[in-house]
Amino acid sequence: MMREKVAELLENALEENKSLFLIDLNISEDNQIRVILDGDKGVTVEDCIAVSRAIEHNLDREEYDFSLEVMSAGVSEPLTLPRQYKKNIGRNLKIKTKNGEKLEGELTAATEDSFTLTWSAREPKPVGKGKVTVQKEATLPYKDIMEAKVMITF
Repeated sequence: MMREKVAELLENALEENKSLFLIDLNISEDNQIRVILDGDKGVTVEDCIAVSRAIEHNLDREEYDFSLEVMSAGVSEPLTLPRQYKKNIGRNLKIKTKNGEKLEGELTAATEDSFTLTWSAREPKPVGKGKVTVQKEATLPYKDIMEAKVMITF
């Protein structure tokens, strides 16, 4: 019952700020509530505070003994939702597919079912010795991805 109440309060809080979306809601057996958010324009501390208050102020501590943690998805966290891919278009990703293939490249497009990655590769020349740089592109369905992470560059 607590899960339904928290999910409803969370849904209401996210309705107030449409740029935020839920990555994960976890409630342990001892009522430790953990909410992980992401946003189309990132997540600020103020966003986390607002969502935390929307949940905490509407749960009765007499009825439920709980702890609450609201956080943004970390930079090292893998992408899990199509909306996260869409917000990261133009950034470089490191991909591991379910068949063991590893790719790195620029995320150039994302739909509800798949995303497109482009990268440069060195291949042997068609004629003669040496190698030539070619542009590669792959459209990958989300269902074939084991892990996708944004590569941070400084």
